[in-house]
Amino acid sequence: MNTENTAIADYKNQAKRLRRAMAEQGAEIGHSEALELVAKSHGQRDWNTLSGLARRDEPQTNPPGIGFSVDHAVRGTYLGQPFEGRVVSLTRLPTGGLYRVSVKFDRPVDVVTFDSFSAFRSRVDAVINATGTSPRRTSNGLPQMVIEAAR
Repeated sequence: MNTENTAIADYKNQAKRLRRAMAEQGAEIGHSEALELVAKSHGQRDWNTLSGLARRDEPQTNPPGIGFSVDHAVRGTYLGQPFEGRVVSLTRLPTGGLYRVSVKFDRPVDVVTFDSFSAFRSRVDAVINATGTSPRRTSNGLPQMVIEAAR
């Protein structure tokens, strides 16, 4: 199964076409040099920078077990307060089966429980596991965030 990022595959195909075109003109170049030229044509200093940006920008779609991806409606609790919103970004972290999620709330959420003080949040970032629960806890032991797909 090929899991290569589609943007990176497109860039590699551009490099292959460039090599063919250059060879037809009598100026053969290697694949590495073609990749470097493709990166420069996209405004990046080198292939590593271009491919790194492409990997970072590739959206996570339907990660296993989570049940939602970027731009999906979600609901749950953040710091013990209920919310509804949309997933702005979702990135798999390299270890531990964790994801970094960014959620924009439909209505700002007051994350302070004092009656005489408020602190509203419209967008938050958190780390969650495959069940949508943050391994980080609040001072009262609740998960920092619990999130699920809105039905």
